[in-house]
Amino acid sequence: MARKTSLRDFQAYLSTRLTNAAQGHGAASWLGIEAGDEAWLVDLSDGGEIVQAPQLAPVPLTRPWFAGIANIRGNLHAVTDFSLFRGGLPIPHNSSTRLLLIGAKHGSNAALLVSRMLGLKNPEDFVAEVPQPDDPLWCAQRYLDTQGKAWRKLSVRELLADREFMNIGV
Repeated sequence: MARKTSLRDFQAYLSTRLTNAAQGHGAASWLGIEAGDEAWLVDLSDGGEIVQAPQLAPVPLTRPWFAGIANIRGNLHAVTDFSLFRGGLPIPHNSSTRLLLIGAKHGSNAALLVSRMLGLKNPEDFVAEVPQPDDPLWCAQRYLDTQGKAWRKLSVRELLADREFMNIGV
């Protein structure tokens, strides 16, 4: 019971942080996620709700990285396996797997299937690296944390505008 209470408290805390970030209050924070073997950062103002990955309804004649459709409280969300989309291995469905609902702020019911959440990150704990010229606009920013771990920053707006991401048909 204590674990459920602390998970509920953490979700309430994170929801408050997301709301405050979206309204421009408080210090800037990033949400850390893991997709396959890559660590990613998402602005809290761009991030959406985080939910346990539900059963997905498969959609025929779509690209391999399109994981399917999820029903989240009566709303259908198009789910992309973010690791597979990036060219990595498919994300296994287990107790750590989450959906990051990224499109609501931008008028799209898009969700990313990610391996796990890595928590809130302080931007001051990261040092920018030189971007690679062949990276898409939505993942051009690279960082190193204080332990030397490499991170990439996701631009949700740019991802949702990317033709490759939006073209799920084969």
